[in-house]
Amino acid sequence: MKFTLVSSSIALLVTALAVEAAPGGKILSVPLQTNGNYKPSIKASLAKVAAKYSKHKINPLLNVPGGLASTEGTGSVPVIDYEIDIEYYGTVSIGTPAQNFKIDFDTGSSDLWVASTLCSTCTTHTRYDSTKSSTYVADGRTWSIAYGDGSTASGILATDTVTLGGLAIKSQTIELAKKESSSFASDPIDGLLGLGFNTITTVSGIKTPVDNLISQGLITSPVFGVYLGKASKNGGGEYLFGGSDSTKYTGTLKTVPVNKSQGYWGVTVSSLKVGTTSVGTSFSGILDTGTTLLIFTETIAKKVAAAYGATDNGDGTFIISCDSSNFKPLVFTMNGSTFNVPADSIIFEQDGSTCFASFAYSSGMSLSILGDVFLKNNYVIFNQQVPSVQIAPSIDQ
Repeated sequence: MKFTLVSSSIALLVTALAVEAAPGGKILSVPLQTNGNYKPSIKASLAKVAAKYSKHKINPLLNVPGGLASTEGTGSVPVIDYEIDIEYYGTVSIGTPAQNFKIDFDTGSSDLWVASTLCSTCTTHTRYDSTKSSTYVADGRTWSIAYGDGSTASGILATDTVTLGGLAIKSQTIELAKKESSSFASDPIDGLLGLGFNTITTVSGIKTPVDNLISQGLITSPVFGVYLGKASKNGGGEYLFGGSDSTKYTGTLKTVPVNKSQGYWGVTVSSLKVGTTSVGTSFSGILDTGTTLLIFTETIAKKVAAAYGATDNGDGTFIISCDSSNFKPLVFTMNGSTFNVPADSIIFEQDGSTCFASFAYSSGMSLSILGDVFLKNNYVIFNQQVPSVQIAPSIDQ
């Protein structure tokens, strides 16, 4: 899911993925770039996340499958984060010859869409030009996306070769934007590549890039590992398709079943604590590289805030003490294992003498989103074939 947050002068969108194949495959390198001009509004961003997830009703996570298939091989791809871990995006090539785009990788959605020359309002972005690609094939179907703040994007479908770091996915369905509202103009990305399951594509029946990487034999194991670095620890990061990188985590990987019935990487959080103080039990969550912060239900968020002495701004965000020395870690329990967000990650941003918490809520949401505040503290291997994840503390925790 593409979800951004801003507190005062900052934008908090984060998503990223760069990948590398398992042994026998080619190396996929997706170097990430940054843009400091991206500053959306916090209220609009909260509306976007509520609207996007409300499109697909989220049910309690029942009858989740267990286990995780063993991976074959690893791959290393360096990435760069934007300022204080605000946004990650990588270069994806589309067409023959290649046209390069800054693409947001998002485990909370499943579409691949990009600005195109059919769009007269997309001039701030690099636009895909179908007339310059010998592998372009028209589709004719239409697509559209609407966000809660009124911003929209729409266009037509096509297929073309999509290249991720040297691996060419043939006949990949892409969504070409013909229209986008003015609110997208300041967004640094040219498009978005979803890493969720194919049941939530905007147009039904479309195979995702991950589907095609697997079916076309471009990777030998249906997994991708995600390591997001912290700006406070020299930033960077690493993303892999087809394997995991044991140098990016400590301790033992713990398996957590995933419920993909709603199309997301859904998990059950059996317990949430601030230190030893319980603030939530048995709730549904989504692992989402496209969300910067931790987004809880209003009830849980206010309990978390109370435990940290934070003040509700009334818009879903919280003011929190700038002194974290007495903070306790935020502890998630999933499938019997605990995973931490340490005290130094509870403060997300400081604006003068005011600090903003790294957790928030969106009124009316019935689920929680474990965004990059969780993911940059915990290394996660996503397994698409056996819906599950493996999690271990990140080396940056």
